Amino acid sequence: MQLILLMCLIGLFTNAYVHGDVYLHNPRGSNNRLDEATRPRANANRLFNSENNNRGGYNVGNLYYYAGTVMNIEWTNQHSCNNPNNHCDLVLQYMCHNLVRDGVTTRTIPENPTLCSNYDCNRDIRYGMHETYDSYTLCKHRTRNKGLFTADQNLRGNSAIYTRQNPAGNRRGYECPEERDYYPYWHGTQWKDIAILTSEPTRCPYYQAESQNVKSRWQCVVPTGYYRYHIQRRSKDFIPNNKKDCEKIVYPESDPNGTRGRWSEYPSHGIPAPECREADWSRDNHLGNTIGGYPMMYNWTIPDDFQENCVLRLRYNISTKEFDGWSGDINSTLNSVKPNEPTWLDVLSRFNLNQTEGEKRGYVYEQNPNVQVFRKIGNKGFWLQLAINTNQFGRTFQDRSHRFAIRKRPKELENKIIHNLNVRGKRGNIVQVYPAVEYDFVPNTLLITKNSYVHIQWTGSNTNPNNNDGQGKAGTDRSNVVMLRNKNYPEGNPGAGSGSNRLLGHWGNNYPNTLANSNFTGLSAQDMLNLALLSPNQFGGEMSELDDAGTYFDLGPRKVTSNGIYYYMSTRNNNFSNRSQKGRIVVIDYLTAEKKIGWNGGNLTINGEQQGVWIQQGALQSLVNVRLEIWNRDDGERRIKDAQGSMKVGDGYASDYLVVYPFANFSVQPFEMTLKLDSELTSEIHIYHSSYLNNAQSWERVANVNIKNNIARFSQHEGGIYVARTHAATAAIVGIVVAVVAGITVILASVIYFKRRPEAWTNLSNRVRNIRRSLQSRV
Repeated sequence: MQLILLMCLIGLFTNAYVHGDVYLHNPRGSNNRLDEATRPRANANRLFNSENNNRGGYNVGNLYYYAGTVMNIEWTNQHSCNNPNNHCDLVLQYMCHNLVRDGVTTRTIPENPTLCSNYDCNRDIRYGMHETYDSYTLCKHRTRNKGLFTADQNLRGNSAIYTRQNPAGNRRGYECPEERDYYPYWHGTQWKDIAILTSEPTRCPYYQAESQNVKSRWQCVVPTGYYRYHIQRRSKDFIPNNKKDCEKIVYPESDPNGTRGRWSEYPSHGIPAPECREADWSRDNHLGNTIGGYPMMYNWTIPDDFQENCVLRLRYNISTKEFDGWSGDINSTLNSVKPNEPTWLDVLSRFNLNQTEGEKRGYVYEQNPNVQVFRKIGNKGFWLQLAINTNQFGRTFQDRSHRFAIRKRPKELENKIIHNLNVRGKRGNIVQVYPAVEYDFVPNTLLITKNSYVHIQWTGSNTNPNNNDGQGKAGTDRSNVVMLRNKNYPEGNPGAGSGSNRLLGHWGNNYPNTLANSNFTGLSAQDMLNLALLSPNQFGGEMSELDDAGTYFDLGPRKVTSNGIYYYMSTRNNNFSNRSQKGRIVVIDYLTAEKKIGWNGGNLTINGEQQGVWIQQGALQSLVNVRLEIWNRDDGERRIKDAQGSMKVGDGYASDYLVVYPFANFSVQPFEMTLKLDSELTSEIHIYHSSYLNNAQSWERVANVNIKNNIARFSQHEGGIYVARTHAATAAIVGIVVAVVAGITVILASVIYFKRRPEAWTNLSNRVRNIRRSLQSRV
C-alpha cells in the first residue's frame, strides 16, 4: 500500500476553493464543447470532467499532422506553475484508436447499451467518445484505492468512480475518475504519455520510470461466471484492485476446484518514456502568457502512430505545500471517522498548539473551519472562517482537443524537415471570447531553415455566437494569409536570426502588399493566391471578407526556397484598434535546433546525432532554453567580423562553427559536447571557444578533447562559439629539422676528417673506382 500511495499522491492536496482552470488553445481545446452557438457550453459532462468554466473552449474543428513534425501545444492555466505559491504538474497525453470521435450531439454518451444504436455504445457515432465503454465499465466495477487520504469527504461508494474530488461518483463520458485524478495511475489506461512539466523536477526519474509508456500494469481478471453473477445483481465494486484479493476469488464459491481470479500483466505501450522537466513560470489568477510574453507551450514531435482518430489531453494539478502529500504517512488513517468531523491530519503542531487548545481554536483540517486567530480580544475571541474545500485540496483540471489525425508522410517528403503553421482563437473581442483567445497564428514567429517545408493549415467554426464582434458573416471563423506592405519607417530590432536577411513586409503596417510585388518564402504566385482567397477549394462567391469560403484550409507542405524575414497578416481579422492577426516567418540558411532543458537533464543535437550537447541530471538548477546553430565557415567569419571580432588562431578550418546559446555559464556541472570534424585530416587539430560574439577577439583552447571517428568530444560549462582549427603537425616538423641537422653534422665531420688524413681519402677513392669496374658488364 505504501508504494501505491506514493504512486498516486500527486493529486492529493491543493489550495482551497481554487478555480484554476486550464484551456488548450492549439490544438483547439474543446472544454466539452461541440458546435454550440452560445457562449457557455451546453454540457459540461459530455466527454470528460474539466473542472473548468463553462465559457471556455472552441467549437469542433479537425486537422491532420504528418509524423515527425512538431505540434506547438499552447494553453493557459489560471493558477501558477513553477512558482513558490504551490506545487504544479502539467501532464500531456494522447490517445489514438478507431473509435475516438467528436460526435454530432452535445448529449453525454449513454451508460446503458439499450439506449445506443444496435446496443453498441462504442460504435454509436451520434455521441462523442474518447475512452471506451469497456474501460469505464471496468473502472465502475473495480474497487477503489482505499489507502488514499480523502479528508472528510463522504465517498458514496467503494469503486474507482468515487474519489475525493468526485465523491458522488458522477459520470462524464467514459472517463474513469480515479484515473483522471491520480498520476501515474496504477492500472492500465488507454492514454500515452507525452510529457510531464512540473515544479518538482527531482520527481522526474520516478514519473518516467512509472509511466505506462515503459512499465506494464497489472489487473485482476475475474471468472466469466463471477462477472455475470455480479452484473445481474448490479454490483459495483466486485473486481479487486490487488493481487491478494484477486487470487482469493473462486467461482462457484462452493466449488474448491472452481475458476479462480487471475492477476494478469498488461504490457506497456512500448514507446519511449515521456519527457519530464520544469514547467515554465506562470503567475496566480492569470490566464495569460509567461515570461517574455510567450504562451505556455510545449513542442511535441508527432510519433509514428498512424491513425485518423486521435485526441490530446492536458491535465493540470495544483497542490499546497503546507504538508508533504507524497509522504506515505499521509494516508487513509488520517481521514475523518464520520462525515462533518475534522480529519486527523496534524495542523496544530506547526503553530505550537497542543491538541486540546488547537481543536478548541479551530486549527483542524476540515471543510471551511472557523479559526480563532487571536486568543482573546475584549471579552471574546476573534474568529475567521477559512475558505477550505477538502473536495478541492489536490484539484485536477483538464482540457482535451477535438479529434485530429496522424498521417504517414508522402514518399517525396520522407526525411524532410516540415514545420506546422496553424491558427488559434475564435471570433469575438477579448471579453466575448474569454477564457478562449482571439485569433493568432501558431507559432506567431516561425524560425525555419531554407529548403525545409512549411505546412500551412487551419480550421474554425460557423457556429460562434452571432453577437460576437468580428468581420464578415456573423458567427463565422475565417482566416487567410497575405504579405504585409514593405517597411516604410524604422521599427525596432528585427529580431533573432535576422542577420543580413532582407525584411519583407512590416509589422507596423496594416495594408497588404500587391500580389505582383510579393515574395512569400519563395512560394509560387498560385500558392500566394490560394492563401489569400482560400482557393482552390473555393471558386467564386462573395469573398471580400471570405464569407463564402469554408472553415477549413490546407495548403499542404510547401518548400521554402528564399531567405528573408516575412511579415504577413489575415485581411479578414486584422482590425487595428480591436484585434491583430499577424505573423512572421524567419528563413535562415543555417541549421538550428532548440529545446528547454532543466534539472532532469537531456540532450540536444543538430544535423543528425553527430554534434550537440549532452547535459547530465543535476547539471542545471533551473529551466534553460538551449539553442544550437551551425554556421558555415564563410558565414561564421562574416558574423565575427561584423561583431568586431577576428579569428587569429590556427592555420585553417577543421569544422564549421557550432554556436551554443545561452552564451553565459549556465551549468553548475560540466556537460558534454560533440563537434563534427572534416574527414581525412592529417594536421594537428585543436578546438577553440569564444564566450562573446560581440568581442570574439579572445579564443581559448578547449582542454581534454577526445577525437575519434572525426568526432571531437569535450566537456564545458558554458555556451558560446566553438570551432576546430588545424595546426601544422609539430612532431613531423621537429623530426625533419632533426634529420636535416644530423645530415649536415655528418657532412662537416667527414670534411674535417679527410683534410687531416689525405691518405684516407686516396684509399677511399681507389675502392670506389674498383667497385664501379666490377659492376660493369665487360672489361
